[in-house]
Amino acid sequence: MVRGTEEFVEKIIQISRVTKVTKGGKKLRFSALVVVGDGKGRVGYGLGKAPEVPDAIRKAIEKAKKSLIQVPITGGTIPHSIMAKFGASNILLKPAKPGTGVIAGGTVRAIMDAAGITDVVTKCIGSSNPHNLVKATFKALSQLQSLDYVAKKRGKTVEDLKREMRV
Repeated sequence: MVRGTEEFVEKIIQISRVTKVTKGGKKLRFSALVVVGDGKGRVGYGLGKAPEVPDAIRKAIEKAKKSLIQVPITGGTIPHSIMAKFGASNILLKPAKPGTGVIAGGTVRAIMDAAGITDVVTKCIGSSNPHNLVKATFKALSQLQSLDYVAKKRGKTVEDLKREMRV
């Protein structure tokens, strides 16, 4: 099987030291939470665990590449507002005008950068636990609809929606 040479952006969100106490003493391991994306709308996340940090990161990157989702991007932003919840973490994503930039905390910013979204306003409500926040953000991104679908549902043309987003 021949694979294309795909260039992915890899962002490490969190590296945790995990200790398991056993009868023989403490076992030290590391877990890594990583986001990968191609900057063109494909993004995924993975969690890897290993006795050494580089191995944990490598495992997380492999898992992230297997869990890629496609995000609809319209002019560098998302097509519509959306809110999602995972655990105690709520995330609100809103489209923004060109030039606004990514207004987000560290965890959500890494996801938006990896996905290639350049203008978006986000708000984390509730818990800011990186694991739950990543899962809530991916839940929101996977629920986004394309601009054609949103225009059809609202009874408008795509050009009207684009004009509304720029105003």
